[in-house]
Amino acid sequence: MAESISVLISEDDVDKRIKEIGAQISKDYEGKDVHLICVLKGGSFFLCELAKRITVPVSLDFMSCSSYGADTKSSGIVKIVKDLDDPIKNKHVIVVEDIVDSGRTLSYLLDMLGKREPASIKLCTLLDKPDRRVVPVNVDYTCFKVPDEFVVGYGLDYDQKYRNLPYIGVVHLN
Repeated sequence: MAESISVLISEDDVDKRIKEIGAQISKDYEGKDVHLICVLKGGSFFLCELAKRITVPVSLDFMSCSSYGADTKSSGIVKIVKDLDDPIKNKHVIVVEDIVDSGRTLSYLLDMLGKREPASIKLCTLLDKPDRRVVPVNVDYTCFKVPDEFVVGYGLDYDQKYRNLPYIGVVHLN
């Protein structure tokens, strides 16, 4: 089955919004260091662009978790595939995610990280699909709210393809 991609959010619009979010985070954390935790793999593209636009000192760490297994729907069971390299106690943490969908994985992740005693913890996402939410999650920084479509680009993939698109697109199965 072939697919086609249509542009939902242009590269210029994505770039402009990430600059705005970077400026807001810089203002909110003035005088503090920020520890960004990227949720792999999809969040890596967004994390790199966001970190370049934050003017306060930034440190980075990465984690990978899954609640999908081999299916396309979330199982609701979260598995930590790669944990953090460094402790987050007393750090101002911002979890950076490509998309917040059902909320299951992020709710679990934020709860788990909160038990590690950071000074603060917030969530920043490139895309938010509030219509798909089944578990409440407080998103502190959102670049774009998107409709319930299968989106790709800027780190988001379809069968490991299209992560490298510089815009947000919608997958159409032909």
